[in-house]
Amino acid sequence: MTGSREGAVARAADGFDTGDFVAGLARLVAQPTQSQLIDAHLSLGSYFVYTIGPELRTLGFALDILDNPNPGVGPVLLATRHEGRDRPSILIYGHGDVVLGQAESWRSDLNPWTVTADGDRLYGRGTADNKGQHWTNIGGLRAVIAERGSLGFNCTILLESDEEMGSRGLREFCRMHAERLRADVLIASDGPRIDPARATIVLGSRGLVNFELALKLREGAHHSGNWGGLIRDPGLVLAHAIASLTDARGQISVPEWRPGSLTPEISELLADVQVSGGDSGPAIDHDWGEGGLSPEERVYGWNSFAVLALELGDPMRPQNAIAPEARAVCQLRYVVGTDPGDILPALRRHLDAHGFHNVTVTPTRMAGMRATRSNPNNEWVQLALKSVNKTLGDTGKAALIPNIGGGIPNDIFAEDLGMPTVWIPHSYAGCNQHAPNEHMLAPVAREGLQIMAGLFWDIGLD
Repeated sequence: MTGSREGAVARAADGFDTGDFVAGLARLVAQPTQSQLIDAHLSLGSYFVYTIGPELRTLGFALDILDNPNPGVGPVLLATRHEGRDRPSILIYGHGDVVLGQAESWRSDLNPWTVTADGDRLYGRGTADNKGQHWTNIGGLRAVIAERGSLGFNCTILLESDEEMGSRGLREFCRMHAERLRADVLIASDGPRIDPARATIVLGSRGLVNFELALKLREGAHHSGNWGGLIRDPGLVLAHAIASLTDARGQISVPEWRPGSLTPEISELLADVQVSGGDSGPAIDHDWGEGGLSPEERVYGWNSFAVLALELGDPMRPQNAIAPEARAVCQLRYVVGTDPGDILPALRRHLDAHGFHNVTVTPTRMAGMRATRSNPNNEWVQLALKSVNKTLGDTGKAALIPNIGGGIPNDIFAEDLGMPTVWIPHSYAGCNQHAPNEHMLAPVAREGLQIMAGLFWDIGLD
C-alpha cells in the first residue's frame, strides 16, 4: 500500500470535516488536567492512561507511562513506533496539562471542560494550549498511516504533564532517557502563529526568567499621618527600583539585558512577517518597547521586561498606614545572545549601583527556560518550509520566524539532546490562552491537519 501525498492531505481534512477531530478534542478537553493544583496527579495520569494513550495505541504506538524524576510531579508518556533502522527518526513533543479552568470567569454559555463550537471558534480549556495542538499532529500521523499503510519513519512522542508549572523534572527525564529519545529532529506544536491567517514555522523560543523583587523595612504598618515623611515607604522605594530597569516606554536599561543589534539574517526573516492577534487581539502600541525596531523585531528578536504582579497592602481595604513591605513578581523574556547565567547577577549589580541595596532578588517558578534558535538553513527546517508551502499551494506562503515570543522547554531538545527543532503552531495570539474563553480556530485546525499530514508524508519513505 503506497497511496499518495494528496490522498493523505485529503484524509486529514476529511477528519476535520466529518467531526472526528472535534469529537476527539472534546474527549481530551473533558479531562481537567490542571497541573497547578496540588492534587492534580490523578487527572494527569488518567489523561495518558484512558484518553490520549488509547488513541496512540490504535496507531500502532507502544506506550510507556513513566514517573517524573521530580517527586510529586505528573508523569511522562513515551509512545514509540519503530519502522526500521534505515528510516528517519522523529521526536514529537506536547503537554497534557493545562492552566486552571477559571470556570466562573468564562462566558455564561461556555464550560472550560466542554468543547463548544461557536462560529469559527472551538472553545475549551486546552484547545489552544496544548491538547488541540498535539491532537492536530496526531491527526496528521493518522492520515499518513491510513493512506500509506505506514509512517515511513520512526516516531517517538513525548507528552509531559507539567509544562504549565515550568516542566519540572523534564530535563532530568530527557537525560535519563536520552537514548530512547534520540532522533534526527524535533517536530512540535505550541504557541501562536504569527497571524491567524498565515501558517508559521518557528525555530526556537525566547528564554524566560521569573524573579521576585522584595523589600521589607520593618515589622508592622504605621499610621501615615504620624509617620508619613519620617519613615521610608517600601512601595515607593520598590516602584523606583522597578522603574530603574526600563525607561518610560519600556526600553530596557540594564546593559547586560540588551542582546545587541539584530543580525542581518534575523532582520531579513522578520521583514517578511507581520505580527497579529486577529480580531480579538489587543492593538499594538507602536510607541512602546525598544525604539527603532518593528513590532516583529521587538517580540521575536529582542528582550522584554514585564511586571507580572505587585503586592502592597490590600487594595480592597486600604488603611491609612505605611506598609512595612512590598514585593513584585517580574519577568525577563530574552533571545539568543543574552547570557542566561548573568541575568540575575546583572540585576543585582544594577540595583546596587542605583542605591537599592536592600531590595532582594529571588528566582521564582519557571526561572530556567533558556533561549534557543535553530539555524534557518538547516536541512530539516528547509524541508519543513518546502513541505508546508507545497500543502498551502496557491493559498499562501508560510512565515519562518526565529523563535516564538513565549517560553517553551525547547532548550532541552536543542541543547541537552542536541537536535534541530521545528515548531509548527496551530494557534494564534488572540486565543485567550491561560485566560477564560480559551479557543482554537476551526480553519487553523483544519489547515494544521493538512500541513502535518503533508509534512509527515514528505518525511516518510515508501
